[in-house]
Amino acid sequence: MSPDRALAISERLVRQVLRDHRTLALMLAAPSVVMALVGFSFADQPAILDYAAPALLTVFGFFFTFVLTGVSFLRERAQGTLDRLLATPVGRGDILVGYLLGFLLFAAVQASVILALTLVVLGVSHQGALWEIFAFLMVVVVMGVNLGIFISVFARNEFQVVQFIPLVFAPQVFLSGILLPVEQMPGFLQAVANVLPLKYAVEGMREIMLQGKGLSGVTSELAVLAGFAVVLLALASVTVRRS
Repeated sequence: MSPDRALAISERLVRQVLRDHRTLALMLAAPSVVMALVGFSFADQPAILDYAAPALLTVFGFFFTFVLTGVSFLRERAQGTLDRLLATPVGRGDILVGYLLGFLLFAAVQASVILALTLVVLGVSHQGALWEIFAFLMVVVVMGVNLGIFISVFARNEFQVVQFIPLVFAPQVFLSGILLPVEQMPGFLQAVANVLPLKYAVEGMREIMLQGKGLSGVTSELAVLAGFAVVLLALASVTVRRS
C-alpha cells in the first residue's frame, strides 16, 4: 500500500465534499436537531440523562457516521469515480484507506458536534477525562465508517443503503444494553449481543463516563472494536468491484 496514493484519494474526497454545501449543512444540522430533542425530553430528569448519555452518544455517533459514509461512498460509485480508480494501477487497499481517511475527517467533525452538544449544551456530567471520551468515540466512528463502506458495496442506490439500517443497525440498538441490560436478556439473545460491536461500544463509553475509567480500563472493548473495524475494511477490499 502506498501512503501517498491513499492521501491523494482522501484529499480529493475532502475537496469534493467541501463543495457540497447541502451535505455539510445536513452533517451538522441532523445531530444538532436529534440531540436538542434528547435534551428537551430529559429536561426535568438530569440524573436519567446523565445515565443515558453514554449510550446515546455512542449510538448517534455510530449511526450518523454509518449513514454519512454509506451514502457518500455509494455516490462515488454511482458517479463512476470508484470505477475509474479501480481501472488504474492503484491498489484496492490504497483506495479504501484513502476513502477511510477522507470520510473519517468529516465523521470526526460530526462526532465532535455530538459530543459538544451532549456535554456543553445538555450539561451532561461525566467522570472520565474529556480526551479519553473523545478518543473512544473516534474508535467507534472508525468502525462506523468501515461499516458504511462495506455495506454500500452491496447497495445499488441510496434507498437501498437506507434499507440496510433496520437490518444492520436496529438489532444492535436493541441488543446493546441500551433498553435492557444484556444480562437480563434470554440466553440466545445474549449470545447474539456478544458478537455485535455496538454492545462493546456502549459498555466502554459507560465505563469511561459513568465509572471514570481511562482507556487502559477498557482495553478489551477497544480491542473488539478495532478488530471489527479491521475485518470490515478487509471484507470491503475483497468485495468492492467495478460496476
